[in-house]
Amino acid sequence: MSAKATPVKPAVEQNEAPYPPIGYAWYVVCILTVVYIFSFIDRQILSLLVGPIRRDLHISDTQVSVLQGFVFAVFYTFFGIPLGRQADIRSRRSVIAAGLALWSIFTAGCGLARNFVQMLFLRMGVGVGEASLSPSAYSLITDYFPKQRLATAISFYSMGIYIGSGMAFLLGGVVVRLASVKEAWIFPLVGAVRPWQVIFFVVGLPGLLVSLLLYTVREPVRRGLLANAARVPMREVFAYIFRNKSTFLSHNIGFGLLSLVSYSAAAWIPEYFRRVHHWDIPTIGVVYGSIVAIFGSLGILSAGYVADWLRGRDVLNANMRVGAIIGVLWIPVHFFLFLAPTGTWAAVWLVPAAIFAGAPFGISAAAIQQMMPNTMRGQAGAVYLFILNLVGLGIGPTAVGFTTQHIFHRDDAVNYSLLIVSVAGSVAGALLLWFGSKPFLKSLDRLREWAAEN
Repeated sequence: MSAKATPVKPAVEQNEAPYPPIGYAWYVVCILTVVYIFSFIDRQILSLLVGPIRRDLHISDTQVSVLQGFVFAVFYTFFGIPLGRQADIRSRRSVIAAGLALWSIFTAGCGLARNFVQMLFLRMGVGVGEASLSPSAYSLITDYFPKQRLATAISFYSMGIYIGSGMAFLLGGVVVRLASVKEAWIFPLVGAVRPWQVIFFVVGLPGLLVSLLLYTVREPVRRGLLANAARVPMREVFAYIFRNKSTFLSHNIGFGLLSLVSYSAAAWIPEYFRRVHHWDIPTIGVVYGSIVAIFGSLGILSAGYVADWLRGRDVLNANMRVGAIIGVLWIPVHFFLFLAPTGTWAAVWLVPAAIFAGAPFGISAAAIQQMMPNTMRGQAGAVYLFILNLVGLGIGPTAVGFTTQHIFHRDDAVNYSLLIVSVAGSVAGALLLWFGSKPFLKSLDRLREWAAEN
């Protein structure tokens, strides 16, 4: 089947109300992006603090990677599905606001952890809270923007990943420098805390105030809904997904493998610079944070723009094809970055690495929204995030930590671990996305048939 096909225009869209004013739609995206920034600050700050956390909690690289990725991902993914269900039947802004307040409290609580088990449970709470965000945000954005602007709008929202990650490193580096003037700080009711614990308070607590911004967002009309289809049973959602299993597997696992590369890099590149190139934490925070925030965001926006441009020319599987191309172009960058002879050269290669790391996240979510009926978008988005984060966040950081500790048996081999994991993920992800392009077109045909029948 050709990439060019008849555009999917369900009959239910013919008589729907016009989309909200474009200025207000972009305001909503900006609010959601701010929330996403806070989620990634809270999620990623731990990766800048590996050294002091290992020292004070007496844990290994593998245990650190469990805290960074696996335990967070498990709770994020498993709670994402019921919370995606809530996005399809309840106020999406309220779901997000409650989740933001919850994860902010648990992030601040990480500053009170005194051992591995306590930190483990607190990271679980952060994962549960953050699971509320993206299924509801994707659904909201899809109802605010016409299809020809959707990939760009979702990509703009997805900039929060890299702005948030960059700010986590930037703020973390600055706070480490300031907080490290003392061995310990004394706080009322809390007592003595280390500088790394202060950082969790600083990044976590402001989220409680940001949650109030959600109530400036109006719930839009849910587009594509029929009167008798406001609530679709879960079994029907999964039955629809199963009918599109070839597309879902190639899409979810393919983009999941690209996210594995991104998340493993975000978790361990600061340690790569510290262990291999002997940079200090504040310098890593400023350099890595700046590059991630600027060029990761550029990658997301550029990929969304290119995919929308191609879709405007009837390449309806553009999101899948662009994802495959990103995976291929990323491969040589890994070698230059992780085998760089100096820290300066490694920082130079961080620029294209950050662009490619950011690029998949907007187009992957847009593809799911493109192929699903409205009544199933939140739940389908949650299933997508379930697989994406279980593969990417759950396996990626842990694979690097495990390889460094149990295969190379030395801390300064983290660059070789990163290289192995990154190349394998890029190759496998690109292949899956390329071969999934044709099934994706068939899924668009099924959506048109579903709309005609309902």
